Amino acid sequence: MDSIEVVLVMMLAVVASAYIRRVLPGTIPLPLVQIGLGALIAAKSEHGVDLEPDLFFLVFLPPLLFLDGWRIPKSGLLRDKGTIIELAFGLVVFTVIGAGFLIHWMIPAMPLPVAFALAAIVSPTDPVAVSSIAATSPIPKRLMHILEGESLLNDASGLVCFRFAVAAAMTGAFSLQTAAITFFWLVAGGIAAGVGVTWLITWLQRWLTRHFGEPPGSPILVNLLMPFGAYLVAERLHASGILAAVAAGITMSYVELSGHAMASTRIQRSAVWDTVQFSLNGVMFVLLGEQLPEIFHLAGTSLEESGHLNRWWLLVYALAITAGLLVLRFAWVWASLRLTIFKQKFRHQPRQKINPRLLLATTLAGARGTITLAGVLTLPLVLPDGSPFPARALTIFMACSVILLSLLVASIALPRLLAGMTFPAEPEEQQEEDLARRTAANAAISAIEKAQIELMESDACIDPDVYPQAAARVIAFYEHKLKEVDPESQQAWRKTDSAERELRLAALAAERNTVFDLARHDHISDETSRKLVREIDLMEARYR
Repeated sequence: MDSIEVVLVMMLAVVASAYIRRVLPGTIPLPLVQIGLGALIAAKSEHGVDLEPDLFFLVFLPPLLFLDGWRIPKSGLLRDKGTIIELAFGLVVFTVIGAGFLIHWMIPAMPLPVAFALAAIVSPTDPVAVSSIAATSPIPKRLMHILEGESLLNDASGLVCFRFAVAAAMTGAFSLQTAAITFFWLVAGGIAAGVGVTWLITWLQRWLTRHFGEPPGSPILVNLLMPFGAYLVAERLHASGILAAVAAGITMSYVELSGHAMASTRIQRSAVWDTVQFSLNGVMFVLLGEQLPEIFHLAGTSLEESGHLNRWWLLVYALAITAGLLVLRFAWVWASLRLTIFKQKFRHQPRQKINPRLLLATTLAGARGTITLAGVLTLPLVLPDGSPFPARALTIFMACSVILLSLLVASIALPRLLAGMTFPAEPEEQQEEDLARRTAANAAISAIEKAQIELMESDACIDPDVYPQAAARVIAFYEHKLKEVDPESQQAWRKTDSAERELRLAALAAERNTVFDLARHDHISDETSRKLVREIDLMEARYR
């Protein structure tokens, strides 16, 4: 019963964090509020949560990474694939080497393989933390897409480096050839598992629907189980389950373009996934906060392992490691941008200048999160000879300190760094939206004219005069949409459309209040009121 109570308390903490976040200053990101509530739960609770990393990875990461892969703009991923790969793989290896030697130099009591393991586990940025911080900072969309793509892919590279560093600490040996082969299989096998499982489940679901119909709620439940299936299949194949979940989400975005799902299913599925995302994101950071008091109790052991007696040395180490990670990230991003400018010069393309503030923003936005915590907790307790794993407590303590410091630095510095900056609107997005609206409206008008003729000529037609009037009303609606995206009158129509939207929202609110009032006074049934309110809510969602 204690476990159920802890879960319920954490869910309540997630709900409370959303309201507390609105009361606190705008620069404090939601993850920090949730971490604080988790620490408060740990202080008031007699029984802490025994966090099992393998279970944590299975329960939390697949659905969240699946959803991020599903919703991230694919055009941005393909357009900036070179930059994303450089950050997700090149930067991770660069960080492991640079930070590993720095940590070993500062703390000689920590063996070099363990220092590399610590550097590897703090190298991946956290997609949840990055998204939460970006919500309070005016980060350009293109940069945000690059950061999201990096955080989706660098989990696998960081965890692979961590695995090899731990293996080297356990055995005292390291094979570059074995590491390269294993890394290739982890990446290729994980991607193949994610794509294969998604296509197989989708094909099977369509076959069952064609032959037996579609039970209510079944497609949504299958969609929720899909990332877990991809993750487990990849892990059974000894490939990367994390990359499998990401690949499954990206594949699902292409599957969705087939348009086989029913409209009601898409609406309900979106609402379900929004709830799952909010709940799991929040519980992850509440769990992190709940683990912190126990981890900080390891400070005494950490002091002995580091060879110091003053507790302030732990803070010095944490600050130095965080600063080192920022310096390494800054150097890599700057070098990557300089290389891009050199390529543009070599190809005689128009060169872009490096914006120092955006360069610093890219550096500071690399916040760490729960993946680092879950990974570092998988450190073995003992070596093969039975002796304790060297500097285990110190490694866990430093990893958690880096998580907190990176979140604090990003949440405090980013809003101030980007304050007052104005970013030009991306014309490509508006042009794409206008093209889609114009093409879809023309197709709709053609379909209306064709359907009108077919209905008037059908045997079921009772009154042919009704269809021209109805068709004229529907066509007028689409002609209005075409005028909205007309380049000659676009600005005027958009002003009118904005005013019309406000009036429609006011009318819908009055309509809904009236329906509720009729139901309260028993003039209509609850069933009728729910049906009408759902129609009004869907219309309001469209205009909002």
